[in-house]
Amino acid sequence: MATRPPIGMPKLSRRAKILLSIAGVLILVLLVGARLLDTYVDWLWFGEVDFRSVFTTVLVTRIILFFAIALLVGGLLAVSLAIAYRSRPVFVPVSGADDPLARYRSTIVQRVRLFGIGIPLVVGLIAGATGQSDWQPVQLMLNGTSFGTTDPEFGKDIGFYAFTLPFISWLTTWLYVAVIIALIGAVITHYVFGGIRLGPKGENFSVPARVQLSVTAGVFVVILAIDYYFDRYELLFSTRNELFDGATYTDLNAVLPAKLILMFIAAFCAVAFFVGAFVRNLQLPSIAIVLLILSSILVGWAWPAVLEQFSVKPNAAEKEAKSIERNLTATKTAFGITDDKVESIDYAGVTQAEPEDIRADEGTIPNIRLLDPSILSRTFTQREGGENFYGFPEKLDVDRYPVDGKVQDFVVAARELDPNRLVDNQTSWINRHLVYTHGNGFVAAPANKINRALAEGESSGEGGYPVFTVSDLDAIEAGTEMDIPVREPRIYYGELATDYAIVNARGEFDTARDQNYHYQGKGGVPVDGWLNRFVFFAHYGERNILFNGDIGEGSKIMYNRDPRERVKKVAPWLTVDGDPYPAVVDGRIQWILDGYTTLENYPYSQRTPLGEATADTLSGVARQDNRTISYIRNSVKATVDAFDGTVTLHAIDEQDPVLKAWEQVFPGTVKHGEISDELRAHLRYPEDLFKVQRELLSQYHVDNAGQFFSTQTFWDVPPDPTGEDAAASAPNQPPYYVLAQAPGQDDPTFQITSAMTLLNRQFLAAWVSVSSDPEDYGKFRVLRLPTEDQPKGPVQVQNEFRTTDEVTENRTLFQNPSVTVRYGNLLTLPVADGLLYVEPIYIEQKDENAFPQLARVLVYFGGKVGFAPTVDEALDEVFGAGSGGGTAPPGEEEPPTSEAPTTTPPDTGGGASPEMSQAIQDIADALGRLKEARASNDFAAEGQALADLDAAARAYEAAQQAAGGNGGETTSAPPPDNGGGNGGG
Repeated sequence: MATRPPIGMPKLSRRAKILLSIAGVLILVLLVGARLLDTYVDWLWFGEVDFRSVFTTVLVTRIILFFAIALLVGGLLAVSLAIAYRSRPVFVPVSGADDPLARYRSTIVQRVRLFGIGIPLVVGLIAGATGQSDWQPVQLMLNGTSFGTTDPEFGKDIGFYAFTLPFISWLTTWLYVAVIIALIGAVITHYVFGGIRLGPKGENFSVPARVQLSVTAGVFVVILAIDYYFDRYELLFSTRNELFDGATYTDLNAVLPAKLILMFIAAFCAVAFFVGAFVRNLQLPSIAIVLLILSSILVGWAWPAVLEQFSVKPNAAEKEAKSIERNLTATKTAFGITDDKVESIDYAGVTQAEPEDIRADEGTIPNIRLLDPSILSRTFTQREGGENFYGFPEKLDVDRYPVDGKVQDFVVAARELDPNRLVDNQTSWINRHLVYTHGNGFVAAPANKINRALAEGESSGEGGYPVFTVSDLDAIEAGTEMDIPVREPRIYYGELATDYAIVNARGEFDTARDQNYHYQGKGGVPVDGWLNRFVFFAHYGERNILFNGDIGEGSKIMYNRDPRERVKKVAPWLTVDGDPYPAVVDGRIQWILDGYTTLENYPYSQRTPLGEATADTLSGVARQDNRTISYIRNSVKATVDAFDGTVTLHAIDEQDPVLKAWEQVFPGTVKHGEISDELRAHLRYPEDLFKVQRELLSQYHVDNAGQFFSTQTFWDVPPDPTGEDAAASAPNQPPYYVLAQAPGQDDPTFQITSAMTLLNRQFLAAWVSVSSDPEDYGKFRVLRLPTEDQPKGPVQVQNEFRTTDEVTENRTLFQNPSVTVRYGNLLTLPVADGLLYVEPIYIEQKDENAFPQLARVLVYFGGKVGFAPTVDEALDEVFGAGSGGGTAPPGEEEPPTSEAPTTTPPDTGGGASPEMSQAIQDIADALGRLKEARASNDFAAEGQALADLDAAARAYEAAQQAAGGNGGETTSAPPPDNGGGNGGG
């Protein structure tokens, strides 16, 4: 029995239509209104920083993509639904009176426009909203440039893989989506209206249904054939081999031919589908489907698997040699570690240096960095924070400044306003956003100095702290000469500026003497008009912005104040380094950031997870996401003015093709040749880039495929041994910025360094450094250590430190229940053909207001450990008296070498009496016992030794006076030094 679809379904009442319309409008306002509001707020912000061209380019591109994808997906679905509906059978066969599809057919027929337009519209909007975010591959395809280098397999310029192929892949994906959705829509429509019938007998497809579905399937297979063609090029990014990336022997000799075969088979299948559309018998399309599936299994999967298992793996070293060579060349090029940029030096690493060799070192020893920037934030805050609402980032930074004509490295920080430190009434909306708006000053401390050493047994006090130099408003008002002159020390933009501020609304806190400051800079968006006030009231949900009476003429709102966030917004195509740092440039505080251009697709280059490669034990830095990259360049240095928020992008690698492409997308946003000498003097080789490169250098320091395949000469980045977890699975040891003179350098340079250990071993394999000096910026120096008689690595040296008797027996320091001990950065420094390890030890009282102070310094060289309050004394313990004399900071006179009274008794000259000789012997004996008692923390023995020392000193003085009274020859000698210890007894 056949019947037409029933009609006469109940319609919505007028009231229901009105309510539904109101609900739809409200949903639209909530969805679109908030997005439009955020867009307008961004438009205002981009105008403030003078990068509105970036905003408009991205916005227009995304709008075009939105409508293009919506039209593609939604339009194709609409056409498919229309064809299926118009070609539906006139009479619909039913299986009985209770046809389950009748009600759906009736509903669709009564509201055919709603379904025919509404469904494609909704699907198109969803697709457009999803696809509009992929504006970057589209713009790169339109503006791609040539690399001037071709791939070794197809001979195509690398620019094709970097800019064109990603767009083709993206477009192919959306074509798949559009055709599949259209096919699904056609199947459902034909099924509902009877064009497709399920059953064992008779015609299951009507002629129109068969034609439409066959044509749509044929189009899908055509896209598949095109995809097979371009899949050949993507083989150059293959990850088939666990050792290296790029096309393997199997890819080139099995998969590549298979792609071509499958492409022709897919083309044949497409023809079969198109022919089947006009033939009543569906056998030809069915055969085509079976052929495509079988060929995909046999040609695309089985044959490559057989070749891999029975030919390649048994002879992998020979079979993969060509691919490995290609991978070596491509990876070194893509990551900037080619031979012209990396200088390898054979280095002994193990030496028997004499004390005079250490004293002769004028480049490294005097500049040993004692201050750890990842530990001292609270020390800076407590000692130089000033007001309670000022603070410093969790991790401080290391930079260098000239001191008396020589370069000195400093631990530096900007003294920012920290909203989290506001208390009581300071947290009110007016105080938080209108009064406490900015920080004040630039604080620095020489990295190799402390105010004084903590005495033996001292676990607190005024020793062990940095020697600060402060450039702030107080110094300017007092006319104090600043070591680092700053003309504008106010900080409105910084790492701690997580909230918005409204300036020129009422008096801002500037200093204790001036609490009525009004902002004079160009930063901020005007909010003196009611439109912008209403916009920001709606954006932040804060009614005070709308009704506060202080906001008026000249008032501005500052937001997006974090330097890293500002650079990411004005240059969304850059990957920004996780550690901005402040520098004083031309009298202004500038935040300096490194920007990277990256690619995911570089033929044969090793694909590296960015997040994993840059992860280590450092806290207080932004973590990179774990996307995969196969190319990276530090093409841009960005600065953000701490006072007015001005963002400037400087090109430093003008030959980078990726930078050239983005400059065509956003012309005029990156400046060329405008880096001042003073700014250039503060540029550092970027930390995240170095982490990625050292990770790759651990494998790609080898020169040939045989060495690479054997992996015997691979290195590892050592785990950080100073943390709580010092196991092999611990996070990587971070690289360190130091001022040192590496082999091959004539003067000490500011550089970033890292130790490298043997693969799965703890012995040292290499020491890597990259210079930040303008003269040889970016130059790698790799000290390769011998494979025999290897020096100990960081983990082994840390074990030596912790198991040394003098350290383990120091109960005052390490077993004091009221003190927390923190190990500072373990520096590895090449000195006198050997390797010197230096590690500061900090102590901190277990109190919420306590802060770290330097207590001891550990030194390791040639199997000997030094443990003392200062580097000088620790070096003396390792090399003998006088070795530490070279550690005077630059610009200061080297202290004269003197013999320690604890090891040599007073010189008696040639005419000492027997009493004087006995007293001198008693002094030497008491000093020896005093040293042993302190080493073992035996306080009773220490008190007895001090008493004996005092008695021997008095006996010596009495014998000296007696000898003088008898006219005998005397020698002036100082009283023995008891070290200022805890003398008991």
